[in-house]
Amino acid sequence: MSKADAFTQAGKTAVLQNIHGTLQFLQRFPPFNLMENAHLAFLVEQCQLRFYGQGDSILKPSGGPVEHFYIVKQGRVVGERPLLNQDAAETTFEITTGECFPLAALLGERATRTEHKAAEDTFCLQLNKPAFIKLFALSSPFRDFALRGVSSLLDQVNQQVQQKAVETLGTQYSLNTRLGELAMRHPVTCSPSTPLREAVRLMHEQQVGSIVIVDEHKAPLGIFTLRDLRQVVADGTSDFNQAIEGHMTQAPFYLSPDHSAFDAAIAMTERHIAHVCLVKDQRLCGVVSERDLFSLQRVDLVHLARTIRNAPRVENLVAIRGEIGQLVERMLAHGASSTQITHIITLLNDHTVCRVIELTLADKGDPGVPFSWLCFGSEGRREQTLFTDQDNGILFDAKDAAEADEIRRRLLPLAQQINQSLALCGFSLCKGNIMAGNPELCLSRAEWARRFGAFIREATPENLLGSSIYFDLRVVWGDEQGCEQLRQGILDQVADNRLFQRMLAENALRQRPPVGRWRDFVLTRKGGEKATLDLKVQGLTPFVDGARLLALANGIHANNTLERLRQLVDKEVIERLDGAAYEEAYHFIQQTRMQQHQLQTRENQPYSNRIDPDSLNHLDRRILRESLRQAQRLQSSLTFRYQL
Repeated sequence: MSKADAFTQAGKTAVLQNIHGTLQFLQRFPPFNLMENAHLAFLVEQCQLRFYGQGDSILKPSGGPVEHFYIVKQGRVVGERPLLNQDAAETTFEITTGECFPLAALLGERATRTEHKAAEDTFCLQLNKPAFIKLFALSSPFRDFALRGVSSLLDQVNQQVQQKAVETLGTQYSLNTRLGELAMRHPVTCSPSTPLREAVRLMHEQQVGSIVIVDEHKAPLGIFTLRDLRQVVADGTSDFNQAIEGHMTQAPFYLSPDHSAFDAAIAMTERHIAHVCLVKDQRLCGVVSERDLFSLQRVDLVHLARTIRNAPRVENLVAIRGEIGQLVERMLAHGASSTQITHIITLLNDHTVCRVIELTLADKGDPGVPFSWLCFGSEGRREQTLFTDQDNGILFDAKDAAEADEIRRRLLPLAQQINQSLALCGFSLCKGNIMAGNPELCLSRAEWARRFGAFIREATPENLLGSSIYFDLRVVWGDEQGCEQLRQGILDQVADNRLFQRMLAENALRQRPPVGRWRDFVLTRKGGEKATLDLKVQGLTPFVDGARLLALANGIHANNTLERLRQLVDKEVIERLDGAAYEEAYHFIQQTRMQQHQLQTRENQPYSNRIDPDSLNHLDRRILRESLRQAQRLQSSLTFRYQL
């Protein structure tokens, strides 16, 4: 072989090695790890390697429509936007090894809105626009990522979570299964004039637990179940020739066939029912029973809730509470999101609180005055996880201060026993004594109103902290009217007090997301422990505080953080794309936190919200960092809105 041939062969070998190395590199990162080898090879063959020194500008808004797609092979790229009326720039995002840019501008055939700069010496793989368009057409995983970005990565994470649970539990259906797919048989129906005997005979022949009473257009008028039949027998009814309409439950609850199994399970649990009618175009088209939901491989939410509500003693509740952790495992296996699971946990917690109150009243005797049991904080927002403490209070009506003192004297022993019983059931006593057994939290409606009014008028650090806890209030047990009046009073006063809003905004900026300008995460160390970050305080709290402030300022009644964000989007306070990004980020941080709690439960470790990012895989690290960046963006919007 001649020297020229050898040189040519060596060059070919080097090129092949370089292509192979780039392929191996890309296969470590999503979405490239999901692409077919031929499509990934096309990408690599079309790419060119580009170097940018620290501080070099890669893309500028003034550069016109974007013509290239970039993948960071080594180094870091930051996005910078000039601050309003200032010479300085704000870093809005950071792109590291294996990540790509600028998809939105490339797909929109426009210039980038942010300057992309090399934060250090950086190598990027550069793909020209025609090759990008061809790859977009060839590869569905690449196309899905290009169109949906982090949302598509979240799908991967959710699938991984479900798969881990399914490996131990198995699965038949998902909690996201359409109800129309669960209700496989035609519903058993009759007319309002059908004799009771005939209706029961139909139920027996068809081996169903319910019969739906419909009009001539097949619209449901009522439902008669085996529970209703037991009541008929218990009442001593002897004439079974009476019309069924005299014994049916009128105006039965219904959902559409497109609702999910999760929707039905929540409805059954909240309404204490065992059957849900399915209605489409005002016509009955099916019935889903509690038994149908049990077919979701032991996802027995409705049964567990009923067991809690019928527990004969507090000791029984203590034993039952241990089953909630197992239920969460099953829910994960059946596709439940962290948002659905926190809703479920809160629902079961509510049932537990109600039963404890009922058992305490049976033990201590009725105090003779009506009262409502309030909850605050995460329970008030319906965002509880397995690791929770008590934040509660009592609301009652009194005509004056003397009567309020007398009622308080009668209610406090009751409240203190309820607090102790809840502690036995796994709801830790609040270290800050935010509990109904505290005389300062067992108040008349007028006293609560004065206290909340003082929070808004006198924005001291203590009052701002109080408003962040107490303004997320709702009733768990008792009449809700007084609480609604308090909430409306809060909204009216906050809307008229721009100074208080500004103080709340300053308070909402106290907990900064732990992502720095020049590194992945900003971690803190406790004693000799490894440096970690707090998923609750540093990750979730910025979303919770920001959504609360904007909801209060804009007259939104919702307590739940995600519901607040959605209503803020509907009111055009937050842009739709921003709202979707905040929601996804909040969901992922909460899911990561819940996965950690589940792991701690299985390993008999104490609950902790702190996590070491090094314990996460690359995909989870990447999405966690992006999620924390979204928290930063929300805080930046508050800074601009309130000129802080």
